[in-house]
Amino acid sequence: MRDTFADTPTAGFDRRSFLRIVGALGAATAITAGLSACGSDADGGGAAGGTREIEATLAFTLSGGFDPMNASSAVATAVNQHIFEALIDLDPVTREPYLALAAAQPKASADGLTWTVALREGAVFSDGSPVTAEDVAWSFTRALDPANKALMAGFISFIDRVKAKDAKTVEFELKAPFSLFAQRIAVIKIVPKAKTGDAAAAKAFDTAPIGSGPFTLTSADATSGVVMAANPAYKGSRPAKADKITLHTSPDNTARLNDLRSGQAQAIEAVPYLDAGTLGDEFKVDEKQAFNQLFLMFNCSAAPFDDKRVRQALHYAIDTDKVIATALQGYGVAATSYLDESNPGYQKAATSYGHDPEKAKALLAEAGVPNLSFELVTTDTGFVKDSAPVIIDAWKQIGVTATLNTNPSSAVYGTLVPSDDFRVLAASGDPSVFGPDADLLLRWFYYGETWPVARARWTDAGAKKCADLLDEAAESTDQKQKDTWKKALDVIAEEVPLYPVFHTKVITASDPDGLTGFQGASTTGLYFLDVARKG
Repeated sequence: MRDTFADTPTAGFDRRSFLRIVGALGAATAITAGLSACGSDADGGGAAGGTREIEATLAFTLSGGFDPMNASSAVATAVNQHIFEALIDLDPVTREPYLALAAAQPKASADGLTWTVALREGAVFSDGSPVTAEDVAWSFTRALDPANKALMAGFISFIDRVKAKDAKTVEFELKAPFSLFAQRIAVIKIVPKAKTGDAAAAKAFDTAPIGSGPFTLTSADATSGVVMAANPAYKGSRPAKADKITLHTSPDNTARLNDLRSGQAQAIEAVPYLDAGTLGDEFKVDEKQAFNQLFLMFNCSAAPFDDKRVRQALHYAIDTDKVIATALQGYGVAATSYLDESNPGYQKAATSYGHDPEKAKALLAEAGVPNLSFELVTTDTGFVKDSAPVIIDAWKQIGVTATLNTNPSSAVYGTLVPSDDFRVLAASGDPSVFGPDADLLLRWFYYGETWPVARARWTDAGAKKCADLLDEAAESTDQKQKDTWKKALDVIAEEVPLYPVFHTKVITASDPDGLTGFQGASTTGLYFLDVARKG
């Protein structure tokens, strides 16, 4: 199935589309203006006025817009789960699929190449306009259009075309059978064609989105955060249980803790690892193993990192248990595969990078690389910053010198990684916010243009073999599919163009006296579907 994916221009996450998303702080200012222009007064009064308001604090600031075919920032993806719907949605906490805009489960033809989905009755967008099959077909078609460079295109490149059979029925034609169809279509949130039909409309929509979900976006700002209000037009299965949700944003650990302890927030994400053990006496603490990881990524086209033995050596040199104990206070697990061990698709990779400095030295000697020295670029994510010095010290023990260059993600991916001088990156990544299945997670980093080509510069025979295996697995089912994914996982573990050092645990804290029905997720973000404010 290689040709049916790879020959599709939208089959991967190209660099231009991704860079358009990350670091776009200027867009956040436009978002506030765009929402103000809508004239919404749904943000209402405070608790004193009787509004059932939930307040929470996220660990990331808003960057970029909300158009769901391209939104990838931590804040935007969390917000979009509240304001948009897909045909089938994945619960952000349990990760189980449920009917959203679909009236029933998708139906497949005998050959698996045609799927039909009926829409639920009475579905409308928050502006009152009905959700039609034409809107659904348009939402998929615009994401697949190469001209739009949509970030979500790589997840649905198995789709050939989508059309409205009638006002309430959508038909999908596939390039080849795809067993994960029903849950994969969750990545495409449905938008009104009337509001996104051309470039100018889509630009305005990015800052003032309109969805069919249980909440609407009232205001959004890179500094003050996001406000959502209950959508009175919503008629689905998960109506809002709060009138208003205010999401404060702060990367500062102390500030988030202060928000929780002062009552300013009823929930916070990314509880500092040092404080996780003490918060449980007063608050509900959710600790969940996550796919989120610290990974090393190499410029695989630049010597000496074009030799996989050098890449392997740097992994063998790391005392991962020491890094986890030092930087995460034990809240992490050493990677034994690209997938974390809690993932249903987990299979241990054939190559496992235990702490073996002697093997690391031997690999460098075999590669003919003495006195290796380079700059280690890192993002400013808390656990990445805390891990980097421990990793650099481990490399020092095998005679490798690395200097540290830490920057915000916008600078890392916008300037440093694209540079000809780039060699090694340590950063975090969590595409599981879009879905937990192995195909989706593997395609994010190892298929298409953005990560393997534009960033890791991984374009050799190993890269092609991995892509071919992912295409083969996509057409397979059951044990054959699992076996093929195992082959891909083994290739990635051996080649290590981009590979996790450890998978983190995600820790969320909430006030049990302030919220009912709240659970922390195993991904970034806080989610308030079916959650109410007490009191």
